[in-house]
Amino acid sequence: MADSSKKMQIVFASAECAPFVKTGGLGDVAGSLPAALVRAGAEVIVMVPKYATIKNEYKAQMEHFSDFYVSLGWRNEYCGLEKLEHDGVTYMFIDNERYFARDYPYGFFDDGERFAFFSKAITESLQHLPAGFECDILHCNDWQTALAPVFLREFYQGLPLYDRVKTVFSIHNVAFQGQFSDTVMEDILGVAHIPAAALQLRCDACSINYMLGALRYADAITTVSPTYANEIQTPEFGEGLDGVLRERSYALQGILNGIDVAGFDPATDKRIAANYTVEDRSGKAVCKAKLQEELGLEVCDDRPLMVMVTRLTRQKGMDLVMYALDRILSGGVQVAVLGTGDRDYEDGLRYFQDKYPGTMAARIEFDPALSQRMYAAADMFLMPSKFEPCGLSQIIAMRYGTLPIVRETGGLKDTVIPYNEFTGEGTGFSFSNFNGDEMGDAVFRAARLFWDNRDAWNQLVTQAMSQDFSWTRSADKYLDLYFFMHPEIERPAAVVEAAAVVEPAAAEAEPVVEAPAAAEEPKAEEKPAAKPAAKKTTTRKTTAKKATTTKAAATKTAAAKTTAAKATTTRKRTTAAAKKAAEAETPEVKAETAEAKPAAKAPAKTAAKKTTATKSATKATAAKKATATKSTTAKATATKPAAKVEETPAESKPAAKTTTRKRTTTTAKKTTTKAAAPKAEAKVEAKPAAAKEEPKAEVKAKPKPAKEAPVSPAAPAEEKAPTKKTSVRKATATRKRR
Repeated sequence: MADSSKKMQIVFASAECAPFVKTGGLGDVAGSLPAALVRAGAEVIVMVPKYATIKNEYKAQMEHFSDFYVSLGWRNEYCGLEKLEHDGVTYMFIDNERYFARDYPYGFFDDGERFAFFSKAITESLQHLPAGFECDILHCNDWQTALAPVFLREFYQGLPLYDRVKTVFSIHNVAFQGQFSDTVMEDILGVAHIPAAALQLRCDACSINYMLGALRYADAITTVSPTYANEIQTPEFGEGLDGVLRERSYALQGILNGIDVAGFDPATDKRIAANYTVEDRSGKAVCKAKLQEELGLEVCDDRPLMVMVTRLTRQKGMDLVMYALDRILSGGVQVAVLGTGDRDYEDGLRYFQDKYPGTMAARIEFDPALSQRMYAAADMFLMPSKFEPCGLSQIIAMRYGTLPIVRETGGLKDTVIPYNEFTGEGTGFSFSNFNGDEMGDAVFRAARLFWDNRDAWNQLVTQAMSQDFSWTRSADKYLDLYFFMHPEIERPAAVVEAAAVVEPAAAEAEPVVEAPAAAEEPKAEEKPAAKPAAKKTTTRKTTAKKATTTKAAATKTAAAKTTAAKATTTRKRTTAAAKKAAEAETPEVKAETAEAKPAAKAPAKTAAKKTTATKSATKATAAKKATATKSTTAKATATKPAAKVEETPAESKPAAKTTTRKRTTTTAKKTTTKAAAPKAEAKVEAKPAAAKEEPKAEVKAKPKPAKEAPVSPAAPAEEKAPTKKTSVRKATATRKRR
């Protein structure tokens, strides 16, 4: 039974976290997601290294909470916990000056040791948290925290405090994995003597991979968009880890990142020239004019302004930009680029700035304030990434009414809806292949809409600005995962209601999927948030009921077939002549079928009764034939001329004997077939029958429509068997009569 008094308690571990330290999207996630989880009713502690670069204003607010020593290989290292409350979230900063008193978070020769210590400190800290906080979920992010699930399993398993801890590992960029020499396994990690750990960490003969360890040890794996979750399972995007990701695909799911909608709000943003809303966008025109003037571009509203705020690398699609930029600038589109990166791209952008003054502006620098003004002022935002796990720039651009032009990969595909000129649907423009011409075509599709149909353009801007990319939606998905892994904790009513609004299946997802979890533990921790799975399970229940009804009806038919089969042999003879004779006897077969039907329907009848009924029908048929042909011989003799007339005149008497047997066999075959066929039921009800059998025929007729599909196809495969013994007996009787 779920515990309504306990809250979900989560430890969120990350190497960076805004606003304290940030180098990329990971910092944004760690700075926003925990706050959204707290608003949803969870208790969260965020663990971050205490870097020297953290501003003094935050350091002054920290209070020393605890300290202890962490064993790392052959050494014991000091670890302090510095506590800070910020915007309703509790932060615990891991303090060790030898490892973290650096000018920058990453890029040092001992990064393997530094973040191995960080991972070990995280697991050790779980027993030094504030009173009443017992970790339910340890959520680790990227390779810097990837060893925490490994340490938890190998060094802490079996301890009461740690047994309840479930681990989640999030991949923000699979290209950065944390690969180091295998010498660290003994010297730093202390797992060289554990064969399972040593094997699962090793990526080649002399290297280990921190992220690989997390992928194999974590209870659940997430990444930052659904499309990226599929892409990283392929060799093209998996960076060598696609194999293990395919193996653990049952535990992998993509949850789209969000943005801080309060921090990125054109209605209140003080960093832009003029504020505006989706209803009144007059301020955006002011922002555009101010930016054009600031960057030295021609100030005019009738030319589309396209911007890029990015790292100048191949991953961000700069090869495509260099290829198509001449075409774009000469076509009348203004371009402004902000960023730093590879020297070749920097020099290329400066070249185009000199070639197209007033049309091209390149700012080779890092300027967050300028980037904000560019988001607000531009008409279009170009993001042609080779791969993009999620991406936040395109989301921010849409928030400010700037239409994104993106390549259909990763989170870009999941967040940008391509414009449909026929329906007017969409939130931007896209292209599929990593190709410069395709990118250029997408840019001019947008530019032509800007020039030729300003009403459609404005409607597209409205649709883009109306999208919901708040962290509330993403937090709900993570909570689905957390509560699935801990079904004993009752989800707060307010959170359940919110989830039901977003996706109605949320309320029933947990109890429906919980059953298979006991049979296979990894799958229980796999994709709980996939609410459609719950619907499928419900469908299976309905189908099972139908199958039960069908099965009951089919059992009765099977019993009849079994009884009939007991009265047959395995001998089978058939000829073309016999088949033709049987086809010519269609009216007589129908008469025989009507009489033989009760025998097929009632399992209690014996084979002897069936044989007698068949013989009587045969005699009556033969008599009719004898009268029609004016024959004066006995019934057995009358059968022979009938056979000869319907077959070939050249056949001899011995052949007639055989044909008689085969005709009878064919007749009985059709009798059985028609008795099993659903169409024959109407005849049974219409035909006068014994008082005892009439109710049975009606009862069996009711479920027939349900079993029609499964029974009818099987009938031809089994129809021949019930007639063989009967045919032999008839042939023997014929010979005796002769």
